[in-house]
Amino acid sequence: MSTGVTEPGGGKALEIRCIGADLEAALAVFFEELARAGDEAVFHPHPLTAEQAVAIARRRGADLYYALVKGGEVLGYGVLRGWEEGFAIPSLGIAIAPRHRGRGLGRLLMAFLHEAARLQGAAQVRLKVYAANTGAMNLYRRLGYVFRELGDGQLLGILDLSRPPSG
Repeated sequence: MSTGVTEPGGGKALEIRCIGADLEAALAVFFEELARAGDEAVFHPHPLTAEQAVAIARRRGADLYYALVKGGEVLGYGVLRGWEEGFAIPSLGIAIAPRHRGRGLGRLLMAFLHEAARLQGAAQVRLKVYAANTGAMNLYRRLGYVFRELGDGQLLGILDLSRPPSG
């Protein structure tokens, strides 16, 4: 776990951290913010509840859960899961707090998750996205994801991690 690095001016540095018990309350606040914004319509890997935040913060296993944190506040959330169920290609999911979107934090978190998946031996990652979620679609396309339709307005995106990262 990281303890943080103080920035000039006394603030905490931006960090990407494995989610543990120390982030339980902050993650619950983050999930509540997403739910209030209606993000459950497009981001639903699990319920966005305080109970789920506790379960994630206290869990152990092969799947990876990360938070983008500044000064104890969760600004973003990323997950690589499916390894615990035996899948070779993990499912990736991210969410950025509504008031922090449009600053490149999603791109930062995606790059981190791609490298984390590579280090775990994954040759590819997959994600689901609604075609109408244009902000996410634009990011994923720029990163090199290739899509196919799933139905219900959703697409399945696959990224080959053996290729150099896209810009």
